[in-house]
Amino acid sequence: MNLLREVVDASVALVKGYGMTLRHVFRPAITENYPDVLPKFEERYRGIHELQRDENGLEKCVACFLCSAACPANAIYIEAAENTEKERFSQAERYAKVYNIDYGRCIFCGFCVEACPTDAITHGHKFEFAIYDTKDLIYTKDMLLVPDSRKEKGRKASDQAA
Repeated sequence: MNLLREVVDASVALVKGYGMTLRHVFRPAITENYPDVLPKFEERYRGIHELQRDENGLEKCVACFLCSAACPANAIYIEAAENTEKERFSQAERYAKVYNIDYGRCIFCGFCVEACPTDAITHGHKFEFAIYDTKDLIYTKDMLLVPDSRKEKGRKASDQAA
């Protein structure tokens, strides 16, 4: 009796499996044309971080170290420096002279984004950072900082005039 039940159970499992396969055989294939066409992500997607600028083109980061303190993976390293009258990098009295994120450690939890009082760090939609050497997983401030939109507008205007 036990043997008969096992044979029936196995037969039912096979029929279910073949049924699922046959249902999908006749559907059109869905093919992503990656890398020619990049995928579209939802707004909440947590990609590579971006350091934002304010409307004046200055950095929003005021080197408060809250993102570094909130990071459970200890992936963020910051060195602060003072703004001077000659060189101003942010609206506050301090700015992040060094801002590194080690993506070998980062778990993309978003705690750094939530902890930032000035909304200086956000998650972008970049996701491609395959590398051969783990030293290349450390992104510096220059790699994370969003380009100054005012300078981009100036370049576009000068390109159109030429």
